[in-house]
Amino acid sequence: MPETDYLRVPQNRIGALIGKKGDVKRSIEKATETYLDINSEEGIVYISPKENMENPLGVWNANHIVKAITRGFNPEVALKLVDDDVYLDIIKLTLFVGKSKKALTRYKSRIIGKDGKTREIIMDMAEVDMAIYGKTVSLIGGLKNIQIAKEAVEMILNGSRHKSVYGFLEHKQQELKLKEFKSVVGIETEEPIEFKDGIDFDPEDFE
Repeated sequence: MPETDYLRVPQNRIGALIGKKGDVKRSIEKATETYLDINSEEGIVYISPKENMENPLGVWNANHIVKAITRGFNPEVALKLVDDDVYLDIIKLTLFVGKSKKALTRYKSRIIGKDGKTREIIMDMAEVDMAIYGKTVSLIGGLKNIQIAKEAVEMILNGSRHKSVYGFLEHKQQELKLKEFKSVVGIETEEPIEFKDGIDFDPEDFE
């Protein structure tokens, strides 16, 4: 039986985690076969497995769904993490642009783009969901898709022009389609992918 887990969450996202009359909390519990004990005063969520839990990853999935909601995703998108092939990755903007509020605002604006265009292009071409919240950019999707979207975001953070980022995304999109085609006809193209879960809570990310 999986053990109880816990994580800290920002106070200003507890309402989104609980939902109207507790509907979000219940949805997470049902989807992951867990119980959530939310301590609103201390900002801590305890995650316990239900009896006769069938999915051994239920607690792990619930942990990541909670993290996704606290990073700005709506619950419907966050619940995609129930699928074992869907992952969450969080990019800390301060690692690229420092802690200057002016710099953070400027680069967040570059990632979003005029009228949200750049953000939408990344999401569409890499086939991921994205949330920009506090000092982080978070991604939900398959491993390969996240890698592509993450590289596109990092290109922007490293000063690349939007045109170059769009060209990169188009190239990667074509590569994915080619690999998908080859897999359908039985040609081996897969390479091992390493995914690291570096998404611990940091209060400064939400300021």
